[in-house]
Amino acid sequence: MGEQSVRVDVAIFGGGVAGLWLLGRLRQLGYQAVLFESQALGAGQTRHSQGIIHGGTKYALTGKLTGSSESIAEMPGIWRAALNGEGELDLRNTQLLSTHQFMWSTESLTSRMAGFFASKLMKSRTASVEGDERPQVLRDRHFKGHVYRLDEPVLEVASLVHALAEPHREAIYKLPDDEHYHIEQRHGLWHIRMEGDETDLTAHRIVFAAGKGNEALLKKIGRNSPAMQLRPLQMVMVRGSKEASLPGELYAHCLGASTNPRITITTHYDRDGNTVWYLGGQIAEEGVGRSRDAQIAAARKELHELFPWLDLSHAQWGVLPIDRAEVKMADGSRPDNVFFAQENGVITAWPTKLAMAPRLARQIIEAIEHDGIAPGEQAELPHWPHPGYALLPWQEEERWS
Repeated sequence: MGEQSVRVDVAIFGGGVAGLWLLGRLRQLGYQAVLFESQALGAGQTRHSQGIIHGGTKYALTGKLTGSSESIAEMPGIWRAALNGEGELDLRNTQLLSTHQFMWSTESLTSRMAGFFASKLMKSRTASVEGDERPQVLRDRHFKGHVYRLDEPVLEVASLVHALAEPHREAIYKLPDDEHYHIEQRHGLWHIRMEGDETDLTAHRIVFAAGKGNEALLKKIGRNSPAMQLRPLQMVMVRGSKEASLPGELYAHCLGASTNPRITITTHYDRDGNTVWYLGGQIAEEGVGRSRDAQIAAARKELHELFPWLDLSHAQWGVLPIDRAEVKMADGSRPDNVFFAQENGVITAWPTKLAMAPRLARQIIEAIEHDGIAPGEQAELPHWPHPGYALLPWQEEERWS
């Protein structure tokens, strides 16, 4: 059997939420699109996400709307429509952990002022709550702060990856090790070949949406731009047990004096159904460079200061060092918006935040359409191996002390 040629419109590299959302939108519009993933679907930054669909409130904590708060403001509405099966994609099979989040302020002046500014500037999306409307841990009689409800959903990320990928399973492929596949450009088309396979898959455009993996993909085709930066975090996980469970679900940001929350807590479950609190925000930023034990000690201290009435003496702890991959900024700061750049048939993209995947897909599709690339004929796709799905970190028992 001789060489087989399969032509597609777009080949995407990267099986996180950004790549999968783009794949779904392209195929919905009639484009012949395929996706390649080198590990498991959702294995990179996606599975480390807290699943929060930000609407920008937490970026307004200094008293003014930042570039981040304005660029992300429309995202919750787009996601809610998809979760209801009425949006750009059908995400009705995604598990909704919570329809909303909370912000709370402590007794300190800076924290109260941050809450005041956020509630005034984002008043269409926040509301002060009292009593039983508050999360269980913030109903204690010793709690003295203020609590605001945010109309921004929180998703179970593994189910989101499944909901995005399953409708397009036949177009999603597992990449072999780097030396066992080849990408090259000839006569204006990109050729993708697997070692030992006679299929020559050609694409008008390739999209690198592999987060941290974009750098290696660019190097594979002889390029070194656009440049990437990594901004590390050291997240913390706290697990209750049947004997000493954590007090209910919590999806909340504790306000501090900066644009970053003092702490962000989301609730998840391990494989035995035990409750896990996943801690981000300033504790994760400041924890970079700390040893595992030092970061756990810092998280214990922080939770004791915030919830002195909470007994965590029987909790289990884990840390999760992660790298956020983004386009390189001159000062190393977080980009305000999504980023993509196109050069000679290659689009390199970073969404900056999981919530902004729809915006990134929209901009990439507009660029493809602007280049005059219309949906081509539907070809029979190759029968290459498919990748599996990544476990969430708190479901990996080796993460726990």
